[in-house]
Amino acid sequence: MLDKVAVIGAGSWGTAAAGLVSNNSERVVMWARRSDAADSISNEHRNPHHLSGCLLPSNICATTHPEEASREAQAIVVAVPSSYLRQTMGDFRGLIARDVPVVVLTKGIEPATHLLMTDVVSDALGGASRVAALSGPNHAEEICRRLVSAAVVASEDEEVSRLFQGLFSDSCFRVYRSLDLRGVELCAAIKNVIAIACGVCAGRGLGDNTLAVLMTRGLAEMGRFVSACGGLPMTCMGLAGMGDLVATCTSRHSRNRSFGEALANGQTLEAYESSTGMVVEGARAALSVWELARGRGVEAPISSAVHAILYDGLSLEEASRALLERTPHEEFYGLNTNE
Repeated sequence: MLDKVAVIGAGSWGTAAAGLVSNNSERVVMWARRSDAADSISNEHRNPHHLSGCLLPSNICATTHPEEASREAQAIVVAVPSSYLRQTMGDFRGLIARDVPVVVLTKGIEPATHLLMTDVVSDALGGASRVAALSGPNHAEEICRRLVSAAVVASEDEEVSRLFQGLFSDSCFRVYRSLDLRGVELCAAIKNVIAIACGVCAGRGLGDNTLAVLMTRGLAEMGRFVSACGGLPMTCMGLAGMGDLVATCTSRHSRNRSFGEALANGQTLEAYESSTGMVVEGARAALSVWELARGRGVEAPISSAVHAILYDGLSLEEASRALLERTPHEEFYGLNTNE
């Protein structure tokens, strides 16, 4: 039981995460960008913008001041959208001691630098060895309803993994450990791109067989990225890989899948995000993943097709034709299976 945990971010996942860690901390302080959200969380125990139907435990409060959120915190949970991560971490620079453990829930790859989210956090705060990532099939809506879920927490330091394993675990949320930080983070980012492709196919009524093909070939694509970047391909078979891929590609809660459906029906990314008030992480990841594939020489046809649709103006019909005209390879090519 920790005395205080700070949760940076008051979106859906940050709100759900605060509820989880409140079981194993005397006090949880959320940092919110908007003052109305902070006031409502502190006084009404509800987030007015995300998961508003979820009553938060009484030991959770919120503030808009980074100093107040981080002061004397024994652990930090980061849950802000990838496009705001570096800027937000800059606001906390110098406020968090280098020995305070940090777990990152944000999923993505930074454009241009190709840094993973834990790299961005450690770049801003220092102390890379104390930074972990938590990932898995975790829709915030279901976690708030206390439906059974699970995740994997990865860090290069097993003691850090063990700390966050204990902090997040309860009777409905199971947490496993991994040392493959790179593999876990790559899976977390790439599955969002695959989910957009699955949403497009669902929106066009292409059937279950097509979705199954995209998911399994997407899993192989994830494996090639993980292998090329020094991770363990077996990680793709776990909670951060297959588990999260299944949930994100099939669930009605998945904003990446639902955006893909909207895209199939003619809606733009800007219009979708404006109408839902949510960030489509897979759309940002599509750019970063495409850049990473070119830099590392990874064959990534599904991710490349999503990138071309979003950023090059390729039509859905042209993208589908390009994928179907590819000559099939051996099923598991491009994987380093020697380890």
